[in-house]
Amino acid sequence: MAPLNPLLRGDVFLAETLAGYGLTHVFYMESILRRTLVKLKELGVRGILCHSEKAAAYMADGYARASRKPGLCMAQSVGAANLASGLQEAWLAKSPVIALTGRKLSGQRYRNAYQEVNHWPLFEPVTKWNIAIESAEELPQALRQLFREAVTGVPGPVHLDMPNHQAAVIENGEICQPVRIEKHFAQLPAFRSAPDAKDVVAALDLIYKARQPIIVAGGGAVAAQAGKEIRRLVEILRIPLAVSVDGKGIIPDNHPLHIGVMGGYGRSCTNALVAEADLVLFIGCSVCDQTTKNWTLPSPDAIIIQVDNNGAELGRNYPNEVSLLGDAALSAACLADAVKKPHPNAAWIQKGMEAVAAWRKDLHAARDVMTNPIRVERLCQVLEELLPDNGVLVTDTGFAAIWAACQIDLTKPGQRFIRPGGGSLGWAFPASLGVKCALPDQPVVCFIGDGGIWYHLAEMETAVRYGIPSVTVVNNNRALGMCHRQIAATGNVDATWMYAFGEARFADLAVSMGALGIYVDREKDIAPAIREALASGKPALVEVITDIDSDPQQY
Repeated sequence: MAPLNPLLRGDVFLAETLAGYGLTHVFYMESILRRTLVKLKELGVRGILCHSEKAAAYMADGYARASRKPGLCMAQSVGAANLASGLQEAWLAKSPVIALTGRKLSGQRYRNAYQEVNHWPLFEPVTKWNIAIESAEELPQALRQLFREAVTGVPGPVHLDMPNHQAAVIENGEICQPVRIEKHFAQLPAFRSAPDAKDVVAALDLIYKARQPIIVAGGGAVAAQAGKEIRRLVEILRIPLAVSVDGKGIIPDNHPLHIGVMGGYGRSCTNALVAEADLVLFIGCSVCDQTTKNWTLPSPDAIIIQVDNNGAELGRNYPNEVSLLGDAALSAACLADAVKKPHPNAAWIQKGMEAVAAWRKDLHAARDVMTNPIRVERLCQVLEELLPDNGVLVTDTGFAAIWAACQIDLTKPGQRFIRPGGGSLGWAFPASLGVKCALPDQPVVCFIGDGGIWYHLAEMETAVRYGIPSVTVVNNNRALGMCHRQIAATGNVDATWMYAFGEARFADLAVSMGALGIYVDREKDIAPAIREALASGKPALVEVITDIDSDPQQY
């Protein structure tokens, strides 16, 4: 008797499923799932061979955050540990990345097999779901569940381990189930839920009674694409909006009610205003130590209202007077729909606007000072002016994140901001390539320091090989700038050996790999170089020599 369903070989099933969920790229290190990669190419899914497993994970992470679809990375058994380390960023950023790895056959384990370690436990702390299968017949259920786990609840990375270091056992196996695509689980958010109506009423009642309320939007609000709803809520209520670093871009930075980024990577004026608030409404924000300056902001006396789609987060770090369990966009919309009148304390808004204006005045004075080496304030001003209307700014961690978050305003609704959730230096460059793969029609600009670009500069060759035309701006002070400032603050002036690098021309290295490379050591050349890079249509690196004593935290 013929089978009820035609038999599909594992590689065909895997490729058709991944393509069916809408993936356009897969980031990998040889050698893994070779036959599947061939089938994926036939289906229009592009394989991107990277120079390291960690970079592959970072690219998949950037792809996922930009597209709001799962990003896929793969590695064979000997590279699986490196892949796991790269998933730390996706885990901390709540990014839906799917990792596939191979491992030795069970009969070869515990026998000193070449290149083999038990890498499965390494994925436990950096994934939501970490499983292994033994046969092709297990693949259909496992694969569908990978997508469900990655995008539902609190999104995050997932991992599937398969037998044979190239996972060929699964590729060669036969599957008698049809390919099924569950479209609900192909993107973020998989589902949206509205908060309880009584909680909405209670929250607004407290906001009206407060004298100095503030809304704080976080990365969860960005992931939920809640910008339109939060802007409407802020404008109807007429109260200030602050953001976490991950919440930057939720509404334009030049909006009169936007007071900027708060926290350890935030603006001094924003932190001062949040410290004065007697009520804070957190929307899609993890209320972590960085956002709250080690949980010192807001004041312990402030009333806290929190919106989150995960009940376990409500009140985790600050006791909630009212909790709203629901999607950030729907919750903001429900709050806005229930608003009867603006908040009565117009003086509070005026104070916020004046504080931001004073902060900007100091910043503009610093931008006007022409020095050699170049002040980073001036570099940030040029980037702000030249970032296209639909441009995506991908920034690294440390000082790069502070410069970009606080001093490069996103003023157009189509602009986006993406930065590492876990603070891994060097993440931004490979992640920006993943972002560009996800958004081929949008300009992508990576802002990174020399300490960061050293990590994964080899991926410039990857960008050239595949024609991924992102623009990378390297803020080169020939040192780890944040470490320099921290060490200098201790009075230890003879510690350059701890943080300084030797001279190297990244622009020349980029040219040697086939990219456009431009070296800038004069202020007047910054804008022409960035314009040329944006217009080039090819991978480009603009290296700007800057003053190591520039400090974004002085403002």
